Amino acid sequence: MKIKDFKGKKITIIGLGLHGGGLGTAKFFSQAGAKVLVTDLRSKEELKEPIKKLKGKSIKFVLGQHRSEDFINTDLVIKNPAVSGKSRYLEIAEENNVPIETDISVFFELCPSPIIGITGTKGKSTTASLIAEFLKKKYSEVTLAGNIRISVLRKLNKINKDGLAVLELSSWQLNGLKIHQKSPHFAVITNILPDHLNRYKNMDAYIKDKKEIFKWQKRNDYLILNYDDRTVRGLAQEAKSQVFYYSQDNGIIFDSNNIGLGAVVKGEKIFFGQNKEVCSLDEIKLRGRHNMSNVLAAITVAKLYEVTNKSIVKVLNKFKGLEGRLEFIDTVDGVKYFNDTTATIPEACLASLNSFSIKQNIILIAGGADKNLDFGQLAEMIIKKVKALILLNGTATAKLKKAVDRQKELTGKELQIIGPLDDMKEAVMHAQRQTEVKDVVLLSPACASFGLFKHEFDRGEQFNKAIASLS
Repeated sequence: MKIKDFKGKKITIIGLGLHGGGLGTAKFFSQAGAKVLVTDLRSKEELKEPIKKLKGKSIKFVLGQHRSEDFINTDLVIKNPAVSGKSRYLEIAEENNVPIETDISVFFELCPSPIIGITGTKGKSTTASLIAEFLKKKYSEVTLAGNIRISVLRKLNKINKDGLAVLELSSWQLNGLKIHQKSPHFAVITNILPDHLNRYKNMDAYIKDKKEIFKWQKRNDYLILNYDDRTVRGLAQEAKSQVFYYSQDNGIIFDSNNIGLGAVVKGEKIFFGQNKEVCSLDEIKLRGRHNMSNVLAAITVAKLYEVTNKSIVKVLNKFKGLEGRLEFIDTVDGVKYFNDTTATIPEACLASLNSFSIKQNIILIAGGADKNLDFGQLAEMIIKKVKALILLNGTATAKLKKAVDRQKELTGKELQIIGPLDDMKEAVMHAQRQTEVKDVVLLSPACASFGLFKHEFDRGEQFNKAIASLS
């Protein structure tokens, strides 16, 4: 496959979306000389922002519906990761022998450089960004792409054979690699937690897609696994590549000639392997045990690429995290506000709550759309650590409230619950009324964003604006 192969071809892109992936894909194929048609179930009004950015391009749109003919009279269908693989229109394409690709599958065919892929339920973005920053200290051509609100295809022209591509990969994106039977040269799996069970029939199906990241690796490839996650740890036995574990557990033990020891925490320091000291924990500016795990994954990759300890420390001293990931926003009247909008599952909210001292009073803003997940364990932690719970409306909110109410009844502890509310500004105002000096207001929804918001980053942006109006 070459870019010139798309010239003059009819290409149907199913799913323009709001995150930028479909937008970048449409631009790429248009610039390659293809006859591009974009179809999306959303209306023209809902998609006005991405459509505006495609103005001047020779692209046709079919919005508010999908048409069968657009999946028959075409040379290629490109599926947006958010589009279900069970779509009737994808079935129509298959029935008419029309090939179906994704931006990731096309990228893997066209990318001239080695690929470092990162997947996992949570921690992908932070780990991928850290890896890219570490590698930039040694290599001049490092490209970060993947599941980061822009199509990987928009980055292709910046990559050459002497460079490195660092990709964050979701389970849906990995699913698209099956047809080419390709996996990245380096594969990192941060963790596997219940997620997207509104789209997958069970956890086994979800894990099966995750395993695509290493399924097609060869002996000279690398698989980096989180030893502290039992499910991830067990994947080593299926690997054909060289496996390295990383861990926060001082007592990590394994007996295998095929597995190496990556970055581990011992006391107040990080080591690579048994006794090669890398840095002290004081160098790390990110908060939370979950972020420590992300740091260890990134250091493991960096050391295998022979990045110096000095370079690693320089990055760790400056890296304070990414947008919407336990992001400190502001202090207003002695109260700290944190944006953790990307916490779209209960376990992510749990990790955020655990990053704060149990003595701190937390006002939690949570709730939203359902992904068929369980809130039992999170409810236990909310009762222990949360001073007031502000609920956002959504299909999962009643389930979350029910789990918290059950814990209130079991423990006999009181907890102020407000909502559900339909407006983020109102939620922040209610949160502020519950605060005292040194309290924390934390947006960590534990649920998806659709319904009230365009996407999770829109939810975070509305939170930030509401805080700005307070100060």
